[in-house]
Amino acid sequence: MDIWQEVNGDIIIDLPGDFDIKANLGYLERNKNECMFEVENEIITRVIAVKEVRTLVKIYVNDYNQMIVQFLNDSRPRNKSERAEIVRYIREWFDLDRDLSPFYEMAKADTLLKGPVAEFFGLRVIGVPDLFEALCWGVLGQQINLAFAYTLKRQFVEKFGDSIEWNGKNYWVFPSFEQIAKITTEDLADIKMTLKKSEYIIGIAQLMASGELSKEELLRMDSLKEAEKSLIKIRGIGPWTANYVLMRCLHFTSAYPIDDVGLHNAIKHLTGSEKKPVKEELLVYSTMWENWQAYATFYLWRVLY
Repeated sequence: MDIWQEVNGDIIIDLPGDFDIKANLGYLERNKNECMFEVENEIITRVIAVKEVRTLVKIYVNDYNQMIVQFLNDSRPRNKSERAEIVRYIREWFDLDRDLSPFYEMAKADTLLKGPVAEFFGLRVIGVPDLFEALCWGVLGQQINLAFAYTLKRQFVEKFGDSIEWNGKNYWVFPSFEQIAKITTEDLADIKMTLKKSEYIIGIAQLMASGELSKEELLRMDSLKEAEKSLIKIRGIGPWTANYVLMRCLHFTSAYPIDDVGLHNAIKHLTGSEKKPVKEELLVYSTMWENWQAYATFYLWRVLY
């Protein structure tokens, strides 16, 4: 569904009625060390990279609930099909093609979710459309806190990524798997990640470069379980990372990172419990949230910051 038009060189995307830009910006602004985009005065500035095309854009929402995309630095693609790809990227980034009414109906009757849904209504599962970026972010975030994960990501991106300079600032593009497939762990030595994580990221890049791993192939699979099994076979990817990627990149709404510490802490906080939930409790919640576990998790994460 591509509902968009162009006016004076800007792209205008009609948004779902239940989309709230403030709720989504609250998530995007959760860490000041984010290096892939900047948010200021409710305006997002970032590079959108689709295949070989690099465009620097400003994105904001007007009073008519339309998303306005303005091209900066003379980076507007002349080819309409390339501009359509940018719209597709943004729609995927904000999961705009999802009808959330069944989720909201379920969540408003759910003891745990009704509070977060009332507070953050209009929030979408903000995606990471690039599979390599999503997998790297999953690997970098293993067994460390969020702040340190952001530091590692910034070091990685600024060492190996491209950037577009505008108004004295660099706006970064995540490194490509083709580029990382060619490096060694020594090249990553000055980034403060473990040797194992360096090996995992290079290994993932090499699998993607050889064509053994691709987003298209994962999306063609019959079920979430099949895609999860395929990802878990990859060195460095366990159930948590697999479900994180299934949720953020492939937009499986039933993906459920059951081992996620943030999910456990949010449930502990909302229930007023002294202890984190045990696996049996998490499986009961999963049944109650059937087909919407990813959205339930995302809203619960939002409670924590």
